[in-house]
Amino acid sequence: MTHAIVLVEAERDTMSELGSALAQVPGVRECYSVTGDWDFVCVVHTPRHEELKTIVTGGIASVSGVVKTQTMVAFEVYSQHDLEGMFDLGNPE
Repeated sequence: MTHAIVLVEAERDTMSELGSALAQVPGVRECYSVTGDWDFVCVVHTPRHEELKTIVTGGIASVSGVVKTQTMVAFEVYSQHDLEGMFDLGNPE
């Protein structure tokens, strides 16, 4: 599984609708509006690294209102949440 963070700069007049549109792109797991230099952060999960091209350039970057993107591919995950989930497999609560 490949995980990536995609930073998105948006046209100002599309801000209110763009987050929902980005969240609908296949492969985008979550989309956050954020403060700072970027307007949105999309979390992408895909089974194959090669699919990132399609998700980012064919999906996220092609949504109307997207000015530019920057993609960061994750190497490792250090989330305690993910580790706890692994140990809870098959343990009904």
